Amino acid sequence: MKTVTQRCMTAGLILGFLAAPFLSAAKDFAESEEKVLALAKAAISLRSVRGVDNQTPAVAALFRDALLDGGWSNEDIDIVPLDDTAYFIATWPGSDPSLGPIVISAHMDVVEAKREDWERDPFQPVVENGYLYGRGASDTKFDAAQALIAMIELRGQGFKPRRTIIAAFSGDEETTMHSSKLIAHRLRDAALVLNVDGASGVLDEETGRPSYWSWQGAEKTYADFELVITNPGGHSSAPRADNAIAQMSGVLARIARHRFKPELNDITRDYLTQSADLEPDLQKAALMRAFAQDPGNSEAIAALRADPALIGIIGTTCVPTMVDGGHARNALPQRVTAIVNCRIFPGHEKAAIASELRQVAAETQLKMVEVDADFVVTAPASPFDVRFVDAVTHAISLAFGEMPIIASQAAGATDSMWYRALGIPSYGASGTFLKLSDDYSHGLNERVPTDNIEASLLYYTTLLTALASDY
Repeated sequence: MKTVTQRCMTAGLILGFLAAPFLSAAKDFAESEEKVLALAKAAISLRSVRGVDNQTPAVAALFRDALLDGGWSNEDIDIVPLDDTAYFIATWPGSDPSLGPIVISAHMDVVEAKREDWERDPFQPVVENGYLYGRGASDTKFDAAQALIAMIELRGQGFKPRRTIIAAFSGDEETTMHSSKLIAHRLRDAALVLNVDGASGVLDEETGRPSYWSWQGAEKTYADFELVITNPGGHSSAPRADNAIAQMSGVLARIARHRFKPELNDITRDYLTQSADLEPDLQKAALMRAFAQDPGNSEAIAALRADPALIGIIGTTCVPTMVDGGHARNALPQRVTAIVNCRIFPGHEKAAIASELRQVAAETQLKMVEVDADFVVTAPASPFDVRFVDAVTHAISLAFGEMPIIASQAAGATDSMWYRALGIPSYGASGTFLKLSDDYSHGLNERVPTDNIEASLLYYTTLLTALASDY
């Protein structure tokens, strides 16, 4: 669900940095590259959108058939129907069942795409000028296909995992996340989760070569709060002191001005520190370092809050996003509703943020409730695990060359939150690289470059070998 920009946050900081020479694995993975493209195109052609004729179960069947051809048995693959969708769990048993498994997480559903809005049919995948076009290309059928083919490649090479490897793909990540929650509870004995939802790497805009790679170790909790003020109303010729529109306007203005306490965790500290090393604006870089060293530094706080790309990194944010009120031009409003959208820094319960908002609103006639509370869960950040960081650094360097490896905290929700809420470390760690200008996740003409597939397969096979052997 997350875009490259959200995953890497202030990505524009380091676009000018060029990676070391790209290391190709063409001679090793040429056949598997063709399999990735074929599987991704077949998955994209299935309209796995919530609602009537949802084809997510057909995507699951497609992935099952690919694994069956790769050596898995029917007993190791489970497709579970759920409402109009389904989720998919495929197990590669390890030699030591006492060890918690490594889980590869992705989702098979996509957001809606209408043919009349696109240049191409969103569900008729096509490769043009080095890009695979179609809904789900970057979010996230392409990455799911790469991960599955990497597993098949490893098995074909004769690799014997010590830890069990499980591919667990949800079927409603873009909407209710009911299957995401069920999968996490089913796999609550997992040792570690690799979430391949969306590109983790950024390509230089001009050269097209890898600039940096970012692993996601935390995400802010998403919450929508509905605010309601009701009044008796009356004729507009006889104004009252308690005008619902005026009252709500004051509430929203106060909330918009409010700033939550600045915060820092290991993930955001690493991001700010490493990004500062590559920031061309030396004053800005100094302030980033200052906040990373002292989150109470008032000068740094003011500067980071003034930057739309950085304000979300240093704490919780809540903003009014919708408002509706009144029923006639010549009548006093009887009801006004508004939505305040919050992105909550890890470590805070939604109820605590709601309580703070009520205090800020300072309106006795205001009623506030959370909307779709069951769709998300509060989750802590995953630990800054040196073993994991070393493993992904080695895998990325081997496949793509030396480059900055940066921790990141996402602004929104992914399947990782359900694992983290259960105490299972989950890390966004896709092998896909994109230019920021090519990031069309959830948008029109979604696409992903195809020339790095072989390197991505080298990354996945290297990383899975390390994690399933020694982690």
